[in-house]
Order: sequence, then structure tokens, then C-alpha cells
Amino acid sequence: MTDAAKMVTISIDESPLDVLCLACDSSACDFSVQQLQRRAPRPDDVVIDMKYCGVCHTDLHMAAGHMEGVAGKVDYPMVPGHELAGVVKAVGSAVTKFKVGDHIGVGCMVDACMSCGKCKAGREQECTMGHVGTYCGTDKFDERAAQVPAGRQTLGGYTDVFVVNEKFGIKIPEGYPLEAAGPVMCAGVTMFDPLEVHKAANGTRVGIVGLGGLGQMGIKIAKARGCVVTVISRSAGKKAFATKCGADHFVVSTDPADMKRAAASLDLILNTVPVYHDYLANRQLLVDDGGKQVMLGLHVGMVGAMGVRAMVGARSSL
Repeated sequence: MTDAAKMVTISIDESPLDVLCLACDSSACDFSVQQLQRRAPRPDDVVIDMKYCGVCHTDLHMAAGHMEGVAGKVDYPMVPGHELAGVVKAVGSAVTKFKVGDHIGVGCMVDACMSCGKCKAGREQECTMGHVGTYCGTDKFDERAAQVPAGRQTLGGYTDVFVVNEKFGIKIPEGYPLEAAGPVMCAGVTMFDPLEVHKAANGTRVGIVGLGGLGQMGIKIAKARGCVVTVISRSAGKKAFATKCGADHFVVSTDPADMKRAAASLDLILNTVPVYHDYLANRQLLVDDGGKQVMLGLHVGMVGAMGVRAMVGARSSL
């Protein structure tokens, strides 16, 4: 790529961008390809030539309106997708973080207030004024998440072109497979955060409940940090897969003898199951002094509980 190509910039007076999206028109999830528009790029915006977008369980819940009781009404047409991976095709004149040709990802949010203590500490996901989601969000901070027409909810990553403020773009290393990067923006961050918060490191005994997209990502991240990983599942059907992902041990939660053998053997449990179940049954696997179970599986009851805890300033864990 020539130096001239790398210096491509965009102007704030350009017209909105016509883009193709995979959108649904109702909670029936009747997806179809639709031509929609994104805002004219601003000086601090990056335009992404989308290559891949992961499909998250939350995409289905939101598209189907399952979360309206806690996340608010969904405006249709709705475009999900918050596991974006693509290539920078243009940058605004004020952009310093990216250049044309860079690999870029976008995760679950596209804006935050940038002025509260949480934002200044680099934890925009905990913005005290509420961050703006990559889809079904509402622009509220200086038009950094503005949509076309004004006031519509944000359109996600099921699209051929995406526009984002450079602050909320994530630079993907050139050597990292772009086709594998999308899930890191959601499942990867989701599993990394509690491991980081609870200082999981060499020798920490970590349990992973559920071996779906979150679970397998959690195994790999925990192992990369030097943890000893135990997968907890309802049956032995995924034992071979757990071992392939790097797990050291496997516990069948429906087997009382297996649960007894593993009693008090874990320092931290990451529970990824996205439906209601007996969370407290896993407490016997934790050490008595300081053992923690962190709930990560998303469903209506859990989101409601998280909302209550957020109102009183607490983090959500057991």
C-alpha cells in the first residue's frame, strides 16, 4: 500500500453513506438484506470495510424483543452484531489511532460520556451515564453515535460498512486471523474481565460452567494466564471437547459423587449458562475463604438483578 493510500481522509461535509445490512423488520426475526444509511463520517470517525461479524446469543434475544422489559423497546428495522472485524477503508482528519489498511474490531459499545470517573479510568462499559450500545443504542453524547435519520437506534455489525468513533475501535494485530477476531470483541472481553478483576493468574483454580462460545473462550484465556481450569457441565458429552480446548479437569454437575470429589477445589467460577438454573449448587466447589462465582450468562432475570445492583453501585457476582 502506498503512503498516499495510507493517508486517505474523509470530510465532515460528506453525505450519509448508503450501506447494506442484514436487518429484521419485526420480533419474528425475519432477516433480509436492506439498504440503510450511516452518518456522514466526522473528523474523529473511522470507516470500516466489514469482513466478518460474529453471531452472539444476545443478537437473537434483542432482535426477538426478549429483552425489552429490561433493555427497552426495539426499533425496527433492527440490525444486530457486536463482534465486528474488518479493515479500515478511510479515516477522519482528526484520527490518530488508525490508518487505512489497519485491521479493526468493534465490540459491544460505540460511545460513552467520556467525562465521568469510570470513563476517565478506561472503563467506559461502566459509564455512570450509560454507554451507547453498538446496536439498539441511542446517541446521547455529542453525536458520536449519530444515526440516519437522527434519533434512530444504532445499527450493528451485520453490514458491509460501519462507521465508528476512533475511541471505540480496537486495533487488531496484523498477525491475528481476522476471521477469528470477532468473538474476541464480545466473548473474549466478557471472559477476560472477571479474570482480570479477580486477579486470576498462575496457579489460580478457575471453574467454567457451560462450554459454549463463552466457555471455550474462557478456557483459552484462563490457560493463557497460567490458571488451572475445570469445566463444569451437566453431562460428560463435552469432556473431549473441553480437553481439546485446554481444560485440565472436568466435573459432571449432575453426578453427586463427582461434585463431592471436586468440593472446595476452585478459587473462581465463571458461570456462562444463559438460562435460569441452580446457581448455588456450584458453591460447594469453591474454597471457603474468598471463593467467588461470577454470573455471565444473560437472561431476563439476571439482567434485572444486574440492573438493581448497578443502581446501588455494586458489581454483579456471587
